[in-house]
Amino acid sequence: MQTILNFFKSFAHDFDTVFIVKDRYMSIVRGLLNTLKITAGALIVGVIIGVFVAAIRSSYDKNRESLKAKKSVGYYVLTVLNAICKIYLTVIRGTPVVVQLMIAYFVIFVSVKDGVPIGIFAFGINSGAYVAEIFRGGIMSIDNGQFEAGRSLGFNYVQTMWYIVIPQMFKAVLPTLCNEFIALLKETSVAGYVGVIDLTKAGNSIAGVTYNYFMPLIAVAIVYLAIVMLLTSLVARLERRLRKSDH
Repeated sequence: MQTILNFFKSFAHDFDTVFIVKDRYMSIVRGLLNTLKITAGALIVGVIIGVFVAAIRSSYDKNRESLKAKKSVGYYVLTVLNAICKIYLTVIRGTPVVVQLMIAYFVIFVSVKDGVPIGIFAFGINSGAYVAEIFRGGIMSIDNGQFEAGRSLGFNYVQTMWYIVIPQMFKAVLPTLCNEFIALLKETSVAGYVGVIDLTKAGNSIAGVTYNYFMPLIAVAIVYLAIVMLLTSLVARLERRLRKSDH
């Protein structure tokens, strides 16, 4: 019994030292807010980039033969744009995100002191490469009859993509896109490399001051786990709702 009491006393003392003294828990709160800012901003940037890259690559794949036969200017423009997109995908997916983040901070935006917008930019560029392939797979899975239906309505190719294909593509890839959001959330844990006080950096800073690594790092892990479990639950509910709407 005494051993249990001593354990709880020690735990309460350590908890007070790690989180309560000097309001150190606020570092965790501020770090969480920065993590959520970077994740949400990067997702928006990634989706915008992903839509454009996927539209270019899928348009090239679907119309290459017909445009090549006509020898139109559009074929050469689309070929160049597709080549640029492939280089972008190869470079971004072939290098670690932490290296891309440090290049953005120490090379491209060396004069910018706030690491949050740089984190949004770097993680957004990285996420865009993966989102683009998700969207491209979704577009390529849409039946060609949908394109023919668009033409029968008098739409050109761009209008058909915008009004008919892309809405269906979003519905098909939404669960996968949500999983990319979850992966992006965890990837932002390396933002501390460029001086951003994110959730992981905040926990590590508290550990360095108090010389107690167990409590702050476990707290960080629990916060990440809670967010991921919440997002996973929302994704599962979304998938069930989408399956019901298909029947």
